[in-house]
Amino acid sequence: MPLYEELKVFSGNSNPFLTQAICNYLGVSAGRIEVFKFSNDNTFVKIQENVRQRDVFLVQSFSEPVNDHLMEMLIMIDAAKRASAGRITAVMPYYGYGRTDKKDQPRVPITARLVADLLTTAGADRVLTVDLHAGQIQGFFNIPVDELTALPIFARYWQEKGISNAVVVAVDIGISKRARDLAEMLEVPLAIVEKRRLGNEGSSELLNIIGDVEGRTAILMDDEVDTGGSMNNAAVALMEAGANKVYACCTHGVLSGSAAERIVNGPIEDLILTDSIPVSPEKRNGKIKIITVADILGEAIHRIHSGLSVGAMFDTN
Repeated sequence: MPLYEELKVFSGNSNPFLTQAICNYLGVSAGRIEVFKFSNDNTFVKIQENVRQRDVFLVQSFSEPVNDHLMEMLIMIDAAKRASAGRITAVMPYYGYGRTDKKDQPRVPITARLVADLLTTAGADRVLTVDLHAGQIQGFFNIPVDELTALPIFARYWQEKGISNAVVVAVDIGISKRARDLAEMLEVPLAIVEKRRLGNEGSSELLNIIGDVEGRTAILMDDEVDTGGSMNNAAVALMEAGANKVYACCTHGVLSGSAAERIVNGPIEDLILTDSIPVSPEKRNGKIKIITVADILGEAIHRIHSGLSVGAMFDTN
């Protein structure tokens, strides 16, 4: 039996299509809610149905405009709390500010921790997210955090594509563990691009490729693609190192600035992204393809509501 009363799923303005797909999986209607800005730029939220003692799930990706979507989530949580919701789960397919997870320079913030504190203070009881930039972000919360991964979705995609003589390539050392997990799922070797981040402008310097890629089809992997510079530079280096073709996959397609143009003009054959962040039609060129995380999020919501194990979703034993 469910631990709480009726399940309710509400959406902010960041990713309503993903929320609808999650609701379709669950076989429920999306909750009725108003989220908009007054003329003075203040955000307003009104939940338009009864949520008293309900199990409430609020879906919001912290995508552009990041600060607006973050504020919407905080106010939605507060509105649900003041409406006597039984439990409030903040569902964040993309956790913005996740890259600011440590002090790597003097006198800088740890914004990922600040956002965690804001969500908890607002009244969230649980967090559900997908592929955090760094695992330690889970520890920034004093409430339960369920982190899902898109790895099985990517593995299924590449298996169905039938790529032969493949090698999975981590875009940098930081993503190497997840890249190794994908390589094991595909039963192919692993290579790593060694790079060094330059300043705060998002640029990087390619240092070395660790592993054998000559004569192979490379599958580049990262957790998110922002400007596309690192991904494109890594693809160029792989081709120079003798790779036959280069494909790529990332969970979160931020695609800021001219990233989509950079990808389409580079050597990457296909870039596979999830819909954790909505990708506008003008950025969906022939190379950028979208697969959905709605089913894994929907299944996780069902399991949380029913008191079942979320980790069992990824149990391969």
